[in-house]
Amino acid sequence: MIKNLLQLDKIPLKKFVSVQEINGGYGLIQKLQVMGIRKGQHIQLTSKQPFRGPITIKVNGREITLGRGMAKKILVEVID
Repeated sequence: MIKNLLQLDKIPLKKFVSVQEINGGYGLIQKLQVMGIRKGQHIQLTSKQPFRGPITIKVNGREITLGRGMAKKILVEVID
């Protein structure tokens, strides 16, 4: 089964997604895990700032702001 993976910053607002892959080194993976973002985690994109600004996601009831560069390294699958 081929999954249709998208970068986190490319998903529509208010959609729920599941983290499938993190394309980064050990440091990035550790930093994201501290924030509660890991494989299999369900998250929701709540806002996008214009002009390649940061995005805000909801993870475990908390809102977290990520830069676009970091968000591009998180591959997700939209949950229906």
